[in-house]
Amino acid sequence: MTRLEIFNKLKELIKLANSSNGSLLEDVSEESDLRSDLGLTSIGVLYLAISIEQTFNIEFQDSSFDDFTNVKDVIDYIERNLK
Repeated sequence: MTRLEIFNKLKELIKLANSSNGSLLEDVSEESDLRSDLGLTSIGVLYLAISIEQTFNIEFQDSSFDDFTNVKDVIDYIERNLK
C-alpha cells in the first residue's frame, strides 16, 4: 500500500470519527493537527484508533495514540507496522 493510499484511507476514517466537522477535512494535509485542526474529541480519537487497527490490521502496541500529534505521525506509524 502506498503512502498516498494510506493517506486517502486515513482521511475517510477521520471523517467518520468526526462527522460533526466534515468541512474541516477538505483541506487536510499531513501537517494537520488531529485535535486542533481536525477537531477530534477524545471519543473521536478513540474511534479513529480502533478504526485504524481494524482497517490496516495493525495494533498500537509500542505507543499510545495520544503520542500522535498530526496526520503525518499516524501515516508514519501505519507504514512501519503494515503486515
